[in-house]
Amino acid sequence: MRKIWVKVDPWDKNMVTTALEGGADGIVVPKGFSEKVKALGRVQTISEDGDLKLGKDVVFFEIKSGEDEEEITKLSQTKRVILQCSDWTIIPLENLIAKGADVIAQVKNLDEAQTAFGILEKGVGHVLFHPDDVVELKKVLSWLRSEGDKISLQTAEIVEVRPVGMGDRVCVDTCTSMGMGQGMLVGNSSSALFLIHSESIFNPYVSPRPFRVNAGPVHSYTRIPGGKTRYLSELSAGDSVLIVDFKGNTSTGIVGRLKIEKRPLMLIKAVFDGQEIATIVQNAETIRLTDPEGNAVSVVSLVPGDKVLVAMEAGGRHFGIKIEESITEK
Repeated sequence: MRKIWVKVDPWDKNMVTTALEGGADGIVVPKGFSEKVKALGRVQTISEDGDLKLGKDVVFFEIKSGEDEEEITKLSQTKRVILQCSDWTIIPLENLIAKGADVIAQVKNLDEAQTAFGILEKGVGHVLFHPDDVVELKKVLSWLRSEGDKISLQTAEIVEVRPVGMGDRVCVDTCTSMGMGQGMLVGNSSSALFLIHSESIFNPYVSPRPFRVNAGPVHSYTRIPGGKTRYLSELSAGDSVLIVDFKGNTSTGIVGRLKIEKRPLMLIKAVFDGQEIATIVQNAETIRLTDPEGNAVSVVSLVPGDKVLVAMEAGGRHFGIKIEESITEK
């Protein structure tokens, strides 16, 4: 998950307030100002007397040549390393990312932030932004919170739909109002997740609940930010989930609550590239999958031959983290 620290030096209350309201992950301030930040909002402070200590937990490293890269890579295993370059350049970051170093890139504007997050497609995971004015700070924070990693979605063909009995179903109520073509990735297998549409569709019997995804049973996997998965039953208020639209655009949603209730369930099987995949959902007309055009398709109307969107991946997962290992789930 991408992170941004905002450097406020010299102290500027308006800048700190803007950073807090924009969702900054941390604020770097001069010694003696951490408590002033805490008085305005709950956020991690980085300072000589902050939550993370400058010079101890967090260090600045001025990179002057390629010979520094090995030292930075090693140092980043135990400390947060903020890179200092005499001239902001992509090459050192490319080299460090390729070597697996976890570093923080300093940026001065939106263009530099977008470049840093996009280097080698993977990009850095963390930037330190030293804004010149509030307008530019708002611009960067707004872009960061609206942009997510792109997920490749594929089209699978439905081959079977049948009731399977009762089970514990999870509704995920988020703090985000979702629109047409948006929902969450859920499935029986972490390697094959279906795009379950949000309840943003009008129904003559039930009011739209665009903040909700009626996701599936307690055992199901769902994708969360950072390329990881979790079981639906593990989620709780305050956790982050991945919101995905039919084009593969993603954003982060915060769980407001879970609703776990016993409901009749339905097994849905589909085929992608000769591989059979499956998910289980509640047997009700308000639960919908998503077709390639972004339309919501009620599960009770699904028939063999219908096309729906899925996210496929090779390999397996261990405690939600992707690993290169052969794992069979069926």
